[in-house]
Amino acid sequence: MELYLDSADLKEIEEAFQLGFLAGLTTTPTFMHRQGVTDVDSLILKLAGIVPVLQVEALGETADEIYKEAHRQIQMGLDIKKSVFKIPVSLEGVKACKKLTDEGIMVNVHLVYTLQQAYMAMAAGATYVCPLVGRLQDQGHDALTLVEQCVQAVNYYGYNTKIMFSSVRNVEHVRNAINIGVHTITAPYKIIRQLTENNFTTLGTEQFFEHTKLMTVKVKQVMGKGNPTVGVQQTLTDAIIKMTEGGFGCVTVLNENGEVMGVFTDGDLRRAIQESGKEALSRKMTEFNYRTPVTIDSDALLYEAQQAFKTHQIDNILVMEHGKLAGVLDIQDMNKTSV
Repeated sequence: MELYLDSADLKEIEEAFQLGFLAGLTTTPTFMHRQGVTDVDSLILKLAGIVPVLQVEALGETADEIYKEAHRQIQMGLDIKKSVFKIPVSLEGVKACKKLTDEGIMVNVHLVYTLQQAYMAMAAGATYVCPLVGRLQDQGHDALTLVEQCVQAVNYYGYNTKIMFSSVRNVEHVRNAINIGVHTITAPYKIIRQLTENNFTTLGTEQFFEHTKLMTVKVKQVMGKGNPTVGVQQTLTDAIIKMTEGGFGCVTVLNENGEVMGVFTDGDLRRAIQESGKEALSRKMTEFNYRTPVTIDSDALLYEAQQAFKTHQIDNILVMEHGKLAGVLDIQDMNKTSV
């Protein structure tokens, strides 16, 4: 099934065709008017240079006028091998369609609302027949049945015509088009962008990224740049200042030799104040008890860090490099999306 973009927005057209697989572009005078276009011919030529196939309007009240307008645009510079002229269905329209297709010029008979209209376009040799699904449904008609009947007519009678599903309003319309077996669908870019979206896909992809990161990224690549430390002879107030300045929930306590004595956390701070009140703020860090800190090598993988966080039920791990303190790994560092 061919997938066309339905638009006259130059910016989104250029973006959409970077996908690399769109069959072409359909556009209308209404789209151009909404975009504030004043030089229609200039835009048509510009679009023809961007897209693989351009489907553009050839308007006229009579078959001769329609025929001449199509040829005017060809003389203007459109390549008949890459251009399809859109003609609203009517008796004059199908007459013009026959004249143009006899010359090898591709035609899309559109604004089709009935099977009879579609039949006349097929009989006239239309390259495309284009029912407007969204507009028909807005009027309370069974548009999907019409499209299905058009596809069946092409398949049964062997017409050299492609049924184009147009006036697409939502992603469900795309699913409908595929189920019916249409040959072509033209959709707005906002719908095309939604076609690959699915919450389960998003969750699964995020999980793959997360697990890949755990197996390939090292601790030193994600740990915070800060390394707040405080000496054992300094006070709790000093420790609080260090924690605040560094934006960490802990501070590493070092003895007189600069060796790690332990880690003082914001949880320890709350417990100290609950026990001693304001007096705790003047206590020296040597007066507090510390558990043996959990450490990890800076070259360890995040998987090891994850296991340590789970096993010890902690929020911070000291990072060591060549036996010396290199920094602190906070549990929030594990959530960094880039390294």
